Formats: sequence, C-alpha cells, structure tokens
Amino acid sequence: MDALDAKILSALSLDSTLTSERLGGQVGLSPSAAHRRVKLLEEAGLITGYAARLSRHARGDPSTVFVSVTLVDQRRETMESFESAIRTEPLVAEAHLMSGEYDYLLKAEVPETDSFERVHREVLAALPGVHRLVTHFSLRGVIGTD
Repeated sequence: MDALDAKILSALSLDSTLTSERLGGQVGLSPSAAHRRVKLLEEAGLITGYAARLSRHARGDPSTVFVSVTLVDQRRETMESFESAIRTEPLVAEAHLMSGEYDYLLKAEVPETDSFERVHREVLAALPGVHRLVTHFSLRGVIGTD
C-alpha cells in the first residue's frame, strides 16, 4: 500500500458510493486507474465490503445500551459459545473482547418499541456462560453517531 492507496481508502471511507470517475478526480488518477486500484485493495483485503449507513429513524429510533459482560469462566468453550450466540443476536450491534474488569463489552440497539427489561431477561441474561451484566444507557451520541 502506498500514499495513493491511502488517499483512495480515505475517500471511500467518507463516501463509498464514489464512481471511479469522481474517485480518480479526487486522488489524481484516471477513472480506469482508480477502478484498478480499488479492485486491488479489495483483493488484498483492505476493503472488506460496502454498506449503507441507516439513520436512527430507519433503525427504529433505538436506545443505545452498552453492556459489560463477565462470563462464568475463561475457558475456550465458554468464550466460543458466548461469541457464537452474540453473532446471531440482531440487537447486538458491536461486541468486543476486553482486557480488565470484565470479559466483553457489547453495544446493543434496543428499538423504542421494545423494553430493555425484556432484552435483559430474555436475550442478554440468557446468553451462554453469562455470570454478570452491567448496563449503561447512552444519553446522547457525541462523535460517530447519526
């Protein structure tokens, strides 16, 4: 990867719908050269996909909830079982294995039509291997939210 590739990645991270013509104009390449570079970045695994960012309204005006999860133990089977379960849970927007006081940090988005009590009882507490949950409700996004 060179400086031109970095410019391409930066431009696409701001607007992944750029045509090869517009992208090339922004980074100083012809449309065909820009297209070739993007394809090489995709093949190299530096671009892993493209997605639409939906507004909060389109996502059901969810409440953002951060949940720290402590598992019953650190055995591989326990962690793999937990991770497998959260991958299939649509309310979990992000999950991070953490160092420190707890094992995982989850970012959940709970639609306003749902109750967090139900989500806590029927979804989060029911995940395999869960020993303790600590929940933090986001009052307002400040950076990187829509």
